[in-house]
Amino acid sequence: MSHASRYPPEREEGKIEYKYKLVIEKTQKVERLVSQMKYRLAEGGGEAFYILGVADNGEPLGLSEVELKKSLDILKRVASEVGASIQILRETGGRKGKIVEVLVRRSREDSPPVYVVITTLGNVDAGKSTLVGVLCTGSLDDGNGLAMKKVAKFLHEIESGRTSSISTQYLGFDKDGKVVNYLLPHPLDEAEIYLRSEKIIALVDLGGHERYLRTTLRGVMARRPDYAMLVVAANAGLSRMGREHLGVCVVLKIPIFVVVTKIDMVPKEVLEATIDEVYRILKMPGVSKLPLMVKDLDDIAVAVHHMTSGRVTPIFLVSNVTGKGLKLLKTFLNFLPPRMDWQSQASKPFLMYIEDIYNVRGVGPVIGGIIREGSVAVDDIVQLGPFKDGSWRLVRVRSIQVNRINVNRAIAGQDATLAISNVRYDELEKGMVVLDRSLEARSIRRIKARVTVLKHPTTIRRGYQAVLHLESIRSTVTFENMEKEPMRTGDTGNVDLFFSYHPWYLRVGDIFVLREARTRAIGRVLSIIH
Repeated sequence: MSHASRYPPEREEGKIEYKYKLVIEKTQKVERLVSQMKYRLAEGGGEAFYILGVADNGEPLGLSEVELKKSLDILKRVASEVGASIQILRETGGRKGKIVEVLVRRSREDSPPVYVVITTLGNVDAGKSTLVGVLCTGSLDDGNGLAMKKVAKFLHEIESGRTSSISTQYLGFDKDGKVVNYLLPHPLDEAEIYLRSEKIIALVDLGGHERYLRTTLRGVMARRPDYAMLVVAANAGLSRMGREHLGVCVVLKIPIFVVVTKIDMVPKEVLEATIDEVYRILKMPGVSKLPLMVKDLDDIAVAVHHMTSGRVTPIFLVSNVTGKGLKLLKTFLNFLPPRMDWQSQASKPFLMYIEDIYNVRGVGPVIGGIIREGSVAVDDIVQLGPFKDGSWRLVRVRSIQVNRINVNRAIAGQDATLAISNVRYDELEKGMVVLDRSLEARSIRRIKARVTVLKHPTTIRRGYQAVLHLESIRSTVTFENMEKEPMRTGDTGNVDLFFSYHPWYLRVGDIFVLREARTRAIGRVLSIIH
C-alpha cells in the first residue's frame, strides 16, 4: 500500500470533503453531516469525494482499522439519509494508519442519473468506434471491425469501417460501480441504460477523416462535452488530424485523456515510440499538459481529482482484441466527476439549440438537443427560430423524451427530444433554437468578434469567407470591417462578421470556431451589430 503525501488544505466550496474520522455523539451531528453531504453533492453535480483520515489542513494522519470501520459505517448511514451510495476508490497509508478515498454518488430514486459527456476524437482508423463498441457492449473486437459494426449508424460506415456521422452511445454504472449495459439483453438499449443507471457516460463518437471535420467540429461545439477522449493507434501514432483534434480541445479548454489502442499489434519499441511522441506533443508550448501514464488505482485517484483543471492528461494503454487495459479505463470512467455545472443553469429561462431533426410518423416534427439552460415541460409554449427570413414562431411542446423515455419535464444538461406543433418538418434547420417566452427572440446577421487566427496559409482580408461553428450552428460568414488587415497565422483582432445566408441566435461571450480549407480560427462574440 502506497503512502499519501500531504493533501492541499480543504476548500469550503467544491465536491471534496476531508474527514479525520466520523463520530456521532448526538442527533445534531447526523443532521450536520447530512447537510454537509447534500452541499458537497450539489457542488459536484451529484457526486462528491470524501477522504477519511485526513485533517482539514490536508495532513495525512490515517485511521486505525476500528476507527476506519466506524467512520465508513457512519458515512454509509449519512449517504442513505440523502439517498446516495458510496464506493471506495483507494486506500493509502497515513502517518498513524489508513487513509481511504470514497466516492459518494446520489441515488436514482429522487433524481436523474449523473451525466458525463465525453467526445471521442482522433485520426481515422485509430479505433475510436471500436473502443466505444467494446466499452458499451462488453464484447471484445475480433480484429476485423466487429465492435465498430455494432455501433455504426449507417450502412456505408459498416462497409468502409469509418464513422462519418455523430453517434452517441451510453455507458451506465450502477450504485456499486458495475456496468449496467452488460446485464441487458441489448447492451446499447438507451432506455434501459437510463432506467438502471446512477451514472451515465455519454460517449459521442465523431469521424476522424479530414473530410468529416465539419461534422466533428459540430459534435464538439454542440455537445458541450465535459471531457475529450483522444484515441491514438499504437501502430500509427498521433497523426495530423489527431493533432488537429487535440488543438481544438486546447483552444476550447476541454480537458483531455488519451487512450492508446492496438497495443496487441505492435512490438514494444513501436509502442514506446508512440508513447514518447504523445508525451512530447502534450508537453509542447501552447498545449502544456502534464502526461500521467495510468498503471493502477493510485494513478486513477490522482487523475480523477485533477481532470477538471485540464492540466493533467491521463494516458491509458488498451487492446480492444485482448481486453488488456480496459478494466482500468472503465474504473476511471466510473469515478470521473462531471465538469459542467448544470445545476446553476437549471434556474435560468429555457434555451435549447436544435442538433437533430426528425419527422416521426404519427407524431410529426421532433427536435433534439442538449438543454443548455432552464427546463421545459409538456404543453409549454416556447419560441422557435430564427427562420431564414428572420421570423420567430410560438410552438407548443406536445411530448418530451429523455433517452427514449417519456417524461413530463426535461432540465438543463439532459439530451432531450421534443415533439412540437405549429411548424413543418421542412421549415426546421439545425442551429435554430427554442427559447422561453420571457427571452428576447433576436435574429442576428452581424456580430463584432475578437478573432485569433490559429492557422492560415496566406492572409485574410475583407470579403474573406469561412464557416462559423457555434453550438449546432454551421453557417458561412463574411469578414467585413477588420481592426487589423491583413490577418495572418497567430494574429488577433476585432472583426465584424456578416452571416451571408441565414440569421442566427447568438449571445455576447459565445465562443466559436472558424473553418475554411486549411484555415482554423477561434473567436468570441463581443457585441451584436444592429
